[in-house]
Amino acid sequence: MAATSTRTLRLLSLLQTHKYWPGDELADRLGVSARTLRRDVERLRDLGYPVEAQRGVDGGYQLAPGAALPPLMIDDDEAVALVVGMQAAVHGGVDGIGESAVRVLAKVIHVLPPRLRKRVDALRAMTVPAAWGPAGQQPLDPVVLTTLALACRDSERLRFGYTAADGRTSERHTEPHRLVALGRRWYLVAYDLDRHDWRSFRVDRLTDPRTDGARFRPRELPAADAAEFVRAGVEQAPRPYAIEVVVRAPEDQVRERIGRWSVVEAIDAHSCRVRMSADSLEWPIMGLGMLDADFTVVRPEILRERLRTLAERYTRA
Repeated sequence: MAATSTRTLRLLSLLQTHKYWPGDELADRLGVSARTLRRDVERLRDLGYPVEAQRGVDGGYQLAPGAALPPLMIDDDEAVALVVGMQAAVHGGVDGIGESAVRVLAKVIHVLPPRLRKRVDALRAMTVPAAWGPAGQQPLDPVVLTTLALACRDSERLRFGYTAADGRTSERHTEPHRLVALGRRWYLVAYDLDRHDWRSFRVDRLTDPRTDGARFRPRELPAADAAEFVRAGVEQAPRPYAIEVVVRAPEDQVRERIGRWSVVEAIDAHSCRVRMSADSLEWPIMGLGMLDADFTVVRPEILRERLRTLAERYTRA
């Protein structure tokens, strides 16, 4: 039975590497008869894999798209590529997929053999990330992010060191809830067991995260979702730049592009008001540029000056 199961897994792996396999070639690869191959194909179908067969002299098999994504078989090189690619996504390569990338990382790294972890670590050590972010911000360690993600997934209590905005350091003991990517930063939403309240922690200020092995029953978050909880806390915190802009584009269009990092209010069918707060002007400038629409800066004046300087620079270029 073990040999049959191993062969079935190998069959699945082969079907995922080629769009179409001639029956004779596939049977030869597996070292089985055509009859045994047909039985193995039926096992895959029973497991929910949509394997299509073409009859005749030139007949063969192919894995068709299904109603749901089946488990994927990947080899060592593909596993390393997947981890490295997800690490790049975590650092902001594409907006909106950072949290999904961390979940994928957590799943893969959790089952990654030690020999492959060494390859991933070597690649990470010798690769300079090209992530965009606030000036001076160091790229986050994917190992830290996956440690946090696994603690959230498994409902395990988490300890870590934390440096507050005023520079004070403390040791925190928490029940982690969710990781949230917001405004080019990562936040951990967790219940602080020492302060008996919910908190959001900036991951770049967090050090040495480790679970203590204790499981907990998840508490109810006092917000619609984790992203809303973080956004509310960020808006209340004092930040250097309070930005208000009128954009000549429909509210839905603007909200779709930058609503995750700002408050968007409709003025009429063709324009809206955007408010956001920020530690620096780099992200607001980039976000407004992504809108592909005219806009007027209401405040602050320094944003107008920065945009004029950039406009002159681009014109000279």
